[in-house]
Amino acid sequence: MPQYLVSFNDGAMDHIPAEDFPDVGKASHAVVQEAVDAGVFVFGAGLERQRASVVATDGMVTDGPYPETKEVIGGFVVVDVASREEALAWAAKIAASCRCAQEVRELMPDPETDAMLRQAGRR
Repeated sequence: MPQYLVSFNDGAMDHIPAEDFPDVGKASHAVVQEAVDAGVFVFGAGLERQRASVVATDGMVTDGPYPETKEVIGGFVVVDVASREEALAWAAKIAASCRCAQEVRELMPDPETDAMLRQAGRR
């Protein structure tokens, strides 16, 4: 089945008052539990609010993201579902629980990596 990245931008939750964050956490964890129970949850996490490091092909490390970058990812979930419509339905649940819009993008399949993971017993 295809996998989809459901993500939101850093700062997308800045409108939520601090006293509401425990409720947002409970609601979002309930959606994660629902996705786990449905067998579609692959992985998810929020990202620390910090500048990323960019590692060039020659190994040189610089602070990032690049200045022209307008938005960076603040958090994400990967779901393994049968269709884009199903991914959009999960994104709607996540958006409601996190109180912010979600972006949905299909991940490119990689049969060679899948074979490596199966051989390692991880799929």
